[in-house]
Amino acid sequence: RPRAKSASQKYARSMPAKESFEKIEHDGKPLVYIIRTRQMPEQTTFLTPPEFKQQVGFVVYPKGGEIARHAHRQLERRLVGTSEVLLVQKGRCIIDIYDDGRNLVASRELVPGDLMLMVGGGHGFRMLEDTVLLEIKQGPYTGLDEKERF
Repeated sequence: RPRAKSASQKYARSMPAKESFEKIEHDGKPLVYIIRTRQMPEQTTFLTPPEFKQQVGFVVYPKGGEIARHAHRQLERRLVGTSEVLLVQKGRCIIDIYDDGRNLVASRELVPGDLMLMVGGGHGFRMLEDTVLLEIKQGPYTGLDEKERF
C-alpha cells in the first residue's frame, strides 16, 4: 500500500494528465516506462536504451511492406534481475511505483491497451475493475521465491 498522509491525497498528487509515453525515474534511475494505447508513431521508434534487458519500441511499416522470413540465432546472454512487461487487456487498475528503498514514487491509472515496462525498484497494483493483465518477462520461471514482498 502507498505510504502517505492518506492514500487519496497521495493518489491525487501523483496522477498527472495521461501522456502518450512516460518514463518514471527516481534519482536518475528509471523505474517504469508507461506506453499509452494512443501512442502511435509514424516511424520506427524505440523507447528503451539498447542496454536494457528488454527492448520496447514501435516498428512501423508502410502498406505492402514485409518482414523477411527469419529465425533468431541462439545467442547466450547473461542477465541480472528481471524486467517485466504488463499489458492491460481489460479493466482498470492503479500501479504504485516504488524506488529501491521501497518508498512510493508515483501512482498511475492504467486502462486497456496501456503497457508498462518495469525496469527497477518495486511495484504493486490495485484493481479498480475486474482486470486482465498480459504479462511478459524473462524465463524460465525457476519456481523459487523470485519476489521480495514489502
